[in-house]
Amino acid sequence: MRIGVLGTGDMADALSTHWVRAGHEVLVGGRDGLRAERLATRLGGGTRHGSLAEAAGFGAVVLAALPYGAGARVVAEVRSSLAGRVLLDCSNPVGSGFRLLTDGGPSAARRLADAAPGARVVKAFNLCHEDVWRMTPPVFGGRPLAVPVCGDDEEALALTADLVRDTGCTPLAAGGLDRAALLEATAALFIGLWVGEGADAQAIAPPLAFAAGPAHA
Repeated sequence: MRIGVLGTGDMADALSTHWVRAGHEVLVGGRDGLRAERLATRLGGGTRHGSLAEAAGFGAVVLAALPYGAGARVVAEVRSSLAGRVLLDCSNPVGSGFRLLTDGGPSAARRLADAAPGARVVKAFNLCHEDVWRMTPPVFGGRPLAVPVCGDDEEALALTADLVRDTGCTPLAAGGLDRAALLEATAALFIGLWVGEGADAQAIAPPLAFAAGPAHA
C-alpha cells in the first residue's frame, strides 16, 4: 500500500516505522524539507520525502499526524490532492488542564472532513502516547492493544484495520465518524487520569463479562 504522511513529528515517526517494516511505500511530507528528509532517512525501506501536497497525493491512505491547531488548516491547503483518499486522523484536541479544545463543537476528525470534503476521514491511533506505538508490538499482559476506529466508509475502515494490524494491534470498530468526538473525549479523560492523577485508567472498566452487570455474567 502507498501511504502519504502529513507531518514529521513523533506520531508520524512511530506509526510509519511499523508500516515501512510491513512493506508499505511511504512518503513523508512537511513544510520543513530537511525534517521530512531526516525522517524518511530514519525510516529507511525506500521511504521518500517531499512537500505536504506531494504526501497528500501519494497514496490510497494519508496519515494526518498534525497538531489539532494546525490540522484543518493544512488539510484545507491540500484538499484537492486528498479527494477519494483515506485520511487518518490521530490528533487529540487536548489543552491545558486536560481540557477538550473542541469545547462542544465539531470533533477534530469532523473538522478535517469539513476541510477536505472529498476525503474519507477515519479516526484512529489517538488513545496512546507515541512511545506505545514504538513498541513492537504493543502487547500488555499477553493481550495485543485494541485500537478503536471510527469512520463512515467501509473500504476506508477496512484499509485502516489492515494498518492497525500492521502495528501488531487489534482493530476495534467504534462506529461512524460522529463518534470520533467520543474517542477524543476519552483521550482527554485518560490523559488527565494517567498524567494528572497518576491513576490506572484501565481500572475504571470492569471485565467484559460484567459490562452489563453481575446478573448477566
